[in-house]
Amino acid sequence: MTTGNRHHKTSLAAAARAPAFIVMAGLLGGCASFDAGSLNPMSWFGDDEVNPPTELQRFTAEVELDREWGASVGNGQGKIFNLLTPVLDGARLFAASEDGTVSAFSATSGELIWRERLEEAITGGVGAGHGLVFVGTEAAEVVALDQDSGALVWAMPVSSEVLSAPKTNGDVVVVQTVDEKLIALEASNGEQRWTYETTLPALTLRGSSSPVITNNGKVIAGFSNGTLVAVEADNGVWSWEERVAVPEGQYDIDRVIDIDGQLLLDGTRVLASSYQGNLMALDVNTGRIVWGHAASSFHGIERGFGNLYYVDDEGVLTAMRDNSEDVVWENSDLKFREVSAPRAIGNYVAVADFEGYVHLISQIDGHIAGRVRADSDGVRASMLSANGLLYVYGNSGKLTAYRLN
Repeated sequence: MTTGNRHHKTSLAAAARAPAFIVMAGLLGGCASFDAGSLNPMSWFGDDEVNPPTELQRFTAEVELDREWGASVGNGQGKIFNLLTPVLDGARLFAASEDGTVSAFSATSGELIWRERLEEAITGGVGAGHGLVFVGTEAAEVVALDQDSGALVWAMPVSSEVLSAPKTNGDVVVVQTVDEKLIALEASNGEQRWTYETTLPALTLRGSSSPVITNNGKVIAGFSNGTLVAVEADNGVWSWEERVAVPEGQYDIDRVIDIDGQLLLDGTRVLASSYQGNLMALDVNTGRIVWGHAASSFHGIERGFGNLYYVDDEGVLTAMRDNSEDVVWENSDLKFREVSAPRAIGNYVAVADFEGYVHLISQIDGHIAGRVRADSDGVRASMLSANGLLYVYGNSGKLTAYRLN
């Protein structure tokens, strides 16, 4: 998609299902953020919605989500397409907003422990571990704060924006930048230790998955070119690489195959999903593919009840029997509602939508069993499930902990 006069030739099928946060790789050379709405492929075909969201239907509630506590975290996701997601570390929950606010809460009571305001807008995070909290800024800096006080420990510039959560093993802090670099910083002072980079495609989704660090010292990261790469955490030496998706089609929009969903470590496996590609499970030590299924998703995979759960690019939630091709059930009641990544809690899978409704779906047969509205501005950040609670961070900055009843 190099010139505007090619837009009319773009595959209508691809544009109809394309998310509203596609950006051109040529724009990513600097540190600026971009209003993804202005690059929404839906607008290329007129004012009518290509895929209107499915209207919610009445149902008989079988379970309630009771509000345990709530808090406000700045302006939430802000005006651009951010996916700032809170993180749990021990008994504390850390959250950040686009306006630079970083907060620490008691995970069980919601009590505010500290709040700090950075000078720069936040676009990536939150990461936490080994006594530190990490965010990425619009000015292409990685910032480390003290978990106990919120005091600045260090701030270090990187090559471009960080749109996902930094990860640490206590030795290095690993970040993934939008110019397709994987960068390791010293956890103690932020000094750069190594860099690994790949080729940036012509067109990509705004965002990136967060790298994961395995118990045996490997960093695994998914890139916009559809590859999953493992390198050694201490020195960045390449270990293995495998394709989760292969670009197909004549036009750039058809060839978008980003791995943007969160990677899932499951014992000796790492599970990944790609847009217009596949779901795959790979051996963390060798990169050998141990399971695969054709599907298009820009969210991560969840597991529970012996199933793997994923939301495809149309908002259909599917349960597959783990390590097989067997579809247990599908739920299309939320189609085209910009459904979030699935999160298992109790006997249910929770997903949220663009109107801020959180839906509880039975892990057994896929029917909707409960619903609550968490934020009228919508919810797109991944939810968290721990301590018997479901943590929901709305787009406006509302952070709420719910308990099943």
